[in-house]
Amino acid sequence: MTPRGTKYWKSGDIPLIGPDILGHILTAVADVGLVISDTGKILSVLVNPAFGDRGRFEALDGSDVADSLNSESRIKFAKRLAAFLTGEGDVRPIEVNHTGTGGRRELPVRYSFHRIGTAGAILLLGRDLRPVAEMQQQLVSAQMALERDYEAHRDYEMRFRVLLDNAPGGVLMMTMQTGLVTEANPAAADLFGKPRDVILGQPMLALFDARQGANLIDRLTTQALSGTLAPVPVDLKGREQTVLLRPTIFRAAGERILLCHIETRETVEPSGDSLDQNLRGLYAQGPDSIVFAGADGDILSANDSFLNLIGAAHDVSVRGQPLPDMLQRGFVDFKVMTENANQTGRLRAYATRIAGDYGSPRDVEVAVTRFQADHAPVYAFVIREVGAGDGGRGEPRDDGLGSVKELVGSATLKDIVSETTNVVEKMCIETAIALTMNNRVAAAEMLGLSRQSLYVKLRKFGLIDRETND
Repeated sequence: MTPRGTKYWKSGDIPLIGPDILGHILTAVADVGLVISDTGKILSVLVNPAFGDRGRFEALDGSDVADSLNSESRIKFAKRLAAFLTGEGDVRPIEVNHTGTGGRRELPVRYSFHRIGTAGAILLLGRDLRPVAEMQQQLVSAQMALERDYEAHRDYEMRFRVLLDNAPGGVLMMTMQTGLVTEANPAAADLFGKPRDVILGQPMLALFDARQGANLIDRLTTQALSGTLAPVPVDLKGREQTVLLRPTIFRAAGERILLCHIETRETVEPSGDSLDQNLRGLYAQGPDSIVFAGADGDILSANDSFLNLIGAAHDVSVRGQPLPDMLQRGFVDFKVMTENANQTGRLRAYATRIAGDYGSPRDVEVAVTRFQADHAPVYAFVIREVGAGDGGRGEPRDDGLGSVKELVGSATLKDIVSETTNVVEKMCIETAIALTMNNRVAAAEMLGLSRQSLYVKLRKFGLIDRETND
């Protein structure tokens, strides 16, 4: 307090404070006020109106303070009260716990001791410590949770280190934003001929031949996004050795990470002795278009020949797209092919037309094979483009049109038109039967007829005796 303030309070200018006003002041600065005798008997109780446990203290009026405290707090309170009465300097506030009654929990309170004018009377101003205790409990819980997180982090880091160090091949991790190497295992360090600490923090492009480094990151990124397992060959810097990088991209802590498994050509099994490698080579470099689709018609994967056929830029743009949308007759073509493949396991040849979003339709011949993959049916479509000189399969003969031409000059136009309609109708039905492999249900759906109407027309043109496949 300033000298002026001390003089002001000692000058006697401050009038006496009324008891009611004093009570309001005391309850405003504390949650509870107790006036006790030197023996610890409660003479008066003042409780803040906003305090939640008014009834607990109002019931203590006239009792001994020690009777409302637990065993540990009684000893502490008795020692602190004795020290205050003997005048041993300023007595520090004391924290005690009032026992719970009527189902209540213990109440922690911090009391400060003050002398008042009445002889032998002592004023205790108390502050509820439950908010502080709750905050302390929250801090303890947060600290324990943080320790558990640190322990789990250390556990996962240890597993990651053991897994990385014992990987059979070299492993590099690079942050896409900076292009710097963030992780490398001992096998990668041996491959580059540098200590692991030297590799960490270096630009990844600095580890490989500068002639290939310009677009290496783009090549690895494209290969990782394509979902294929084909490696990217690259030469090591300063060494006449080519390694194979198998990239994977993932996101961690908001950053994109490029993980590369490094293999040498000596560790890769020769392609001539591996059926898997041979099939991958045929899929990637074969002249025929190959498409894998699920039972719902969505494309699972497609090779470059198919992308060239429909004019797509990348297999990512067609993966998940419906294959029937690219066929001439849509889902009718797809249903005919898959139903025949379901019956015999394969379909040798099916003529249709196929087109992408922007290309013109092309005549193709499709072979279909059905097999199981992870307990789900998968259809492999091998598509070969049919040139103009190849001719179409299953096309009707032109015998009927020749007979129609002979009618000109010997019959009326009405009769010629009627005969022409019959010829065209028969040609359409024969074409549908040929395309659907004699599947009458699929042929009726292709022609937009009911099954009964198709049978009527088959009897009309003498086609009912053909072998059926429905």
